[in-house]
Amino acid sequence: MLKMKDAFSTIAVPDLDVARDFYGNKLGIDVRTAPEMGMLELHVGGGAPVTVYPKPDHKPAVFTVLNFVVDDIDAAVSQLNDAGITMQRYDVDGGMDADERGIYRGQGPAIAWFTDPAGNILSVIQQ
Repeated sequence: MLKMKDAFSTIAVPDLDVARDFYGNKLGIDVRTAPEMGMLELHVGGGAPVTVYPKPDHKPAVFTVLNFVVDDIDAAVSQLNDAGITMQRYDVDGGMDADERGIYRGQGPAIAWFTDPAGNILSVIQQ
């Protein structure tokens, strides 16, 4: 059995400066530069930071790469909208539809999806 010490996630983007602005200024996340690696670290909550690394030929995934857990999804969506971020609408299995604000409710926790400037799919989720 593999003995693990820790784990962390990574996200690729084509432009670190654009990512720093989006995650730091639009989302209000504590973004730090990891100078020894030429990458960014997103410090959210008390867990391991999410590493953001440059990949000039980046192609975004077609699934959610990062979920932000929130206490109040309606307030979170309002804050995202106020920052100019639009919620995405997807065909969800089981016929679950988004409400007028782009929040999916009813099957599991309430969730709303949006993308970063690189096209990475992110969400706010109320658990």
